[in-house]
Amino acid sequence: MSDHEYDVLDELYFLIAFKELKENVGIEDDELLAVLKKMYKKGWVKCYAEPDLELGPEEVDLQIHFRDYHYLATKAGLKVHTGTA
Repeated sequence: MSDHEYDVLDELYFLIAFKELKENVGIEDDELLAVLKKMYKKGWVKCYAEPDLELGPEEVDLQIHFRDYHYLATKAGLKVHTGTA
């Protein structure tokens, strides 16, 4: 796990909007997008259109809509973050 992945997962214990996530981890959009894509592909992150509307895999388009989503770590992501995976 990279340092950026660790820092992002640290913020995803609770649902968080992209803008707040970006502010909290302090990295630029393109770098954060790359991290989110890797983590999503690994199954460590879920994407939400709204705080109560989880998106299915067929609905997620990180390349275009990543700034519009809310993010939350999955159980697998939390296990990796805590070192119990």
